[in-house]
Amino acid sequence: MYTQSSVRSSAGSSHGSRRSYLVGFALSLVLTLIPFALVMYPSLPRNVTLWAVVGLGMIQILVHLRYFLHLDTATEQRWNLTALIFSAVVIFLLVGLSLWIMNSIHHNMLAH
Repeated sequence: MYTQSSVRSSAGSSHGSRRSYLVGFALSLVLTLIPFALVMYPSLPRNVTLWAVVGLGMIQILVHLRYFLHLDTATEQRWNLTALIFSAVVIFLLVGLSLWIMNSIHHNMLAH
């Protein structure tokens, strides 16, 4: 019969601890409140605010990957990390090339 410890050890790394989840939640909360405050109470130029929101959003993605999805550079996580990177490249290509095609179509439609 399988015990919880044998299932956990055969499945690779275990899930995070309560402390890990609380740290991730606190970081996510802070990384959400800062951009919200920057937009609600504008004190910086618009382009600085935009880049701050984008930068903090990227940091929040990393926090979610680390603390909630438990992705790191450990050996047992290598395939998960590879799949994530592959998915990100495919999404980037699909969105980027779609925008490029739509911009080209828009430009060609205005020329005629």
